[in-house]
Amino acid sequence: MSILSWILFGLIAGAVAKLILPGKDPGGIIVTIVIGIVGGLLGGWLGSSFFGGGGISGFNLASFGWAVLGSLILLLLYRLVFHKSRG
Repeated sequence: MSILSWILFGLIAGAVAKLILPGKDPGGIIVTIVIGIVGGLLGGWLGSSFFGGGGISGFNLASFGWAVLGSLILLLLYRLVFHKSRG
């Protein structure tokens, strides 16, 4: 997939992750976009690490699942870091 496809893929994955873990996060839409894009890349890396080269093979349901998982991980980490820095 091209980098633009991964960015679009990450945007959608970030939105789904935000729907799964709703809540008020600082940064709004910009942070959600960044978390989605980086989470999509993280999910792609995790999928490739666990399943070798065949883990992520283009735009399909498995790739989307890994991208959402990566976005969820980053969203949780972001919330942990933000709440600790506020306290």
